[in-house]
Amino acid sequence: MELINQHTKEIMEGCKVRARAAGLSFTDESLEYIVTNRDLIELSPKVMIPTLYDYWVHDVEVLRGRGEYELYPHNPYETVINTRPPISFYNDNNPDWLNVMIFYHVLGHIDFFQNNLYFRHTWEYDFTGQALSDKRVIAKLRAEKGRWVDYILEFARSLDNLVGYHAELSPLFASPERACSSRLNYYFDVFLQVEKKAAVSEYLKEIARYNENIEAFGDDGERVFFIEVTRKYPEMEAHYQKQLTVKRVERYDLLRFLIENSEFLAKDENVWMRSVLEVVRKTSIFFQPQIRTKIMNEGWASYWHEKLFLEDDRIKGHEVDFARVHAGVTSMPRVGMNPYALGMRLMYQLKEVADKGRTGYDFHRLTDAEMRKKYDSEAGKGDEFLFRVRSNYCDYLFIKDFVDQDFTDRFDLFVTGKRLDPQRMVWQYYVKSRDARQYRDMVLASLYHPPFIEIAPERGEHGSLYLVHHFEGKQLVQDYIANTMVGIEYLWGAPVQLETSEAVVQSPRGNRDGGEEPEITWQRVVYTMKDKVLERKAL
Repeated sequence: MELINQHTKEIMEGCKVRARAAGLSFTDESLEYIVTNRDLIELSPKVMIPTLYDYWVHDVEVLRGRGEYELYPHNPYETVINTRPPISFYNDNNPDWLNVMIFYHVLGHIDFFQNNLYFRHTWEYDFTGQALSDKRVIAKLRAEKGRWVDYILEFARSLDNLVGYHAELSPLFASPERACSSRLNYYFDVFLQVEKKAAVSEYLKEIARYNENIEAFGDDGERVFFIEVTRKYPEMEAHYQKQLTVKRVERYDLLRFLIENSEFLAKDENVWMRSVLEVVRKTSIFFQPQIRTKIMNEGWASYWHEKLFLEDDRIKGHEVDFARVHAGVTSMPRVGMNPYALGMRLMYQLKEVADKGRTGYDFHRLTDAEMRKKYDSEAGKGDEFLFRVRSNYCDYLFIKDFVDQDFTDRFDLFVTGKRLDPQRMVWQYYVKSRDARQYRDMVLASLYHPPFIEIAPERGEHGSLYLVHHFEGKQLVQDYIANTMVGIEYLWGAPVQLETSEAVVQSPRGNRDGGEEPEITWQRVVYTMKDKVLERKAL
């Protein structure tokens, strides 16, 4: 692995100038490395972080990668990581024109990393330096404790999808100057919504009235606002004072709860285990936004590498080469989903929609298909809208808000079904639905969504740890429950109980020709892990 040569670095710096002129924003410094196939295979299990701690699973993945490469030789065009400065890796045999295209793609990623609010917690430090420090801690412990370090890593990594990512992110946006009073928060968040169940129209009127008072009376506006509130709801103040006496229960993610509350880990001979859990937790939190913005991130980078490369004079003579490479990256498959393709097409759709002023109420109230096609207020705010989406959205909001019928019709998107042909004994794929809502639901179902596991200390008996899985339509993978709970039992030092929901099939399965789906109901069950023995009980 070595730095790119000066000629290639000059190409990269030229791409930076053009990208900034187009509106992208990123730091001046960046590191670009040339890597071999062996380097890529060895770095991939560590998510391309060279300084990440060593773990036996990484070695297994390297061996698997080597075997896969011998059968199916392939290389990514680039890989970029969100560090300070950003580091990117490239093949050693790329021609200059291809490097121009790849550099624009990388700069799109860097712009996204450094401006999307879901990456806010990664802006203040260099993760490669932190990872190197953590690697040394793990290596020192491994020299002292031996294989027990790998056991603790195994147990911790089985829980690293349950970290409280949003809880870590939210305080970074809390500004003391902009903070609302606890009384105001209680009125809008609890009193109106929970206790009074106010209609949306009434809720919005109260917000508007509050803003009017602030504008008219300045610092005294909140006091004036609550004069009217007290007149309308005399009981509000008493409810607020009662709420102040209720002790707020802080929500912990499971790893943090174990670190801070496990009596087993608090013992002098086991304190070192906390360091291992903390390393796994920090690493998981760092990578959370990347998996939650995959479609947006790749779509944004693909949008800009196409837009900027087509305007670059260095494309001359390589138009066909570019078209072939670009189509291979961003083509939309008929079955399945390509995040590059879906994200890029949504970016182009939003640019056109915002340029024509189709983001407002006047357009959305139209029901006539022809009028929707012809609507154009010439707002010309496409770029502004795109950059705002880039800064404030994750994949879930991106798909939920912007995948509509106009989009699916334009790009001929549909949901596929699969059925068995009994005569030929082969699977047939067919168009199941062209409805945008069903296509949107299909994409949303494919997104990263870890289970919501809440800790209920008051329900545990005799020192046991009670966990509640809040069912959201998907049951836990039963094959993993036993091994995961063994790890939690060890780290907690006492029995562990997990309450969850499991499917119960109420009717026979449909016929092989694609008959009716079986009727399914959900039953709450409790798994108990005690002395490495798992028991299951229906509630």
